[in-house]
Amino acid sequence: MRTVTFFLIDEMLTTGTVLPLEMLRGAESRARVEGQKEPLRLVTASLDGKAVSTRSGFPLQPDVPLSEAPDSDIIYLPALWRNPRPALRKSGALLQWLRQQAEKGAAISAVGTGVCFLAEAGLLDGKPATTHWHYFERFSRDYPQVKLKRQYFITQADKLFCAASVNSLADVTVYLIRQLYGASVASLVERNFSHEIRRPFEEIAYSEGAVHLHPDEEIVEAQTWLREHCAEEVRLSEVAKQFEMSVRSFNRRFKLATGQTPLQYLQNVRVDMARELLQSSNLSVNEIAEKVGYQDMGHFTALFKKFLSTTPSEYRTTVRAKLFRVNT
Repeated sequence: MRTVTFFLIDEMLTTGTVLPLEMLRGAESRARVEGQKEPLRLVTASLDGKAVSTRSGFPLQPDVPLSEAPDSDIIYLPALWRNPRPALRKSGALLQWLRQQAEKGAAISAVGTGVCFLAEAGLLDGKPATTHWHYFERFSRDYPQVKLKRQYFITQADKLFCAASVNSLADVTVYLIRQLYGASVASLVERNFSHEIRRPFEEIAYSEGAVHLHPDEEIVEAQTWLREHCAEEVRLSEVAKQFEMSVRSFNRRFKLATGQTPLQYLQNVRVDMARELLQSSNLSVNEIAEKVGYQDMGHFTALFKKFLSTTPSEYRTTVRAKLFRVNT
């Protein structure tokens, strides 16, 4: 079971918590339909376990005080209204907990001024970050050791994600859902929560270090190799040999680390490439299939539909129907 913890604090903006929470619930439900039985444990925590006030006027009652919060796979930090400094001065226990969780391998996502919690904890020293545009100047003065990327709405450094806005946080959440449950579930959640088709996370985020929610370094290297060679003919036996493993051992370790077989991972990467080409190029579907490593058009179409619940042609039609047009 994966654990996701949402930290709650007075004067927070509820959208930075409620939106990803509901997206993850939707992902869990869809994954169950597709036969994935691993549930998510979603936990809310505040410093003292008491209800917090929010800018919406609705109090939020956490599940546990921070002292009882579980070790987490993913953590969400909310944005604060206006100046975050008063909240930061009261959050010594939170900062210590964040450092401990980061050391244990948690992925931590912060939105808007919530990024200050990561910076105050020292987790962003020497790393890229972004925050709400209104707070750029103060953030730069307070945290000169952080590489502020003003032109990006999302930054990623290893397992630390910074989002400048709630819309950007939704993109981060779709990306994390893909890591947890795969492209099909992530695509369905994205289409249910956002009427527009967004650009892929990898295109819009400033990334420093690959994100993989597992510690097996050799499998991380194998994932990187598969992404770089996805358009070529790939023989998994040769990939396994390259990493000095038997095919059986390679498959076992890959599945244990990622929840997918190497073939499933490669298919995911190829479908992502095809999706981008359908959106951004005028290549025919046949040409795109070949560019992502498939000579059999029927197989490519069936695979695309399996992952994204729509055919390549239907996907392209949907994308182009959503482009802004002016009647003349």
